[in-house]
Amino acid sequence: MNDNDEARMTNGERMRTNDEARMMNDEGMTKSEYRKSRAEDLCWGVNPDFVVREESETKRVYDLEERTAQFGEVVIDFVKTIPQNAVTNRIISQLVGAATSVGANYVEADDAVSKKEFLKSIGTCRKEARETKHFLRMTVRAVPELKPQARTLWLEAKELHLIFSKIWRSK
Repeated sequence: MNDNDEARMTNGERMRTNDEARMMNDEGMTKSEYRKSRAEDLCWGVNPDFVVREESETKRVYDLEERTAQFGEVVIDFVKTIPQNAVTNRIISQLVGAATSVGANYVEADDAVSKKEFLKSIGTCRKEARETKHFLRMTVRAVPELKPQARTLWLEAKELHLIFSKIWRSK
């Protein structure tokens, strides 16, 4: 881009150019989001520089309403395996609440009557997916033997968070 091109740019175009310059990777994460993502991967014992895609044997669901509903169902089944005690009871209720709320808020976003309402609901989906990741991590701290199952759910929660973040930023 030369000086003449830059002089003709509007403020909005300059902002988009600056935003693009701040983007860190293909997922559109900023440097701070990328660092946080790397820290989460380290927590789970994953070398973030060498991640092999874990493909499920079943066909991936691209319908977000169905995918988020299945995610909530799988989390409900998972928490039934957690032994109940004073520590885990609180984690269980928070985990179920956050995981099932992702789908509920997506359905609400899908039925939104305005852009503002849609963005609010999608933003809540993002938050709940991220909160689900947090409570899965706490579950592993409380019951370390559940780490393999929690890791699989954590990866799905991470993907949902990235999907909803992309939708939220695109609107």
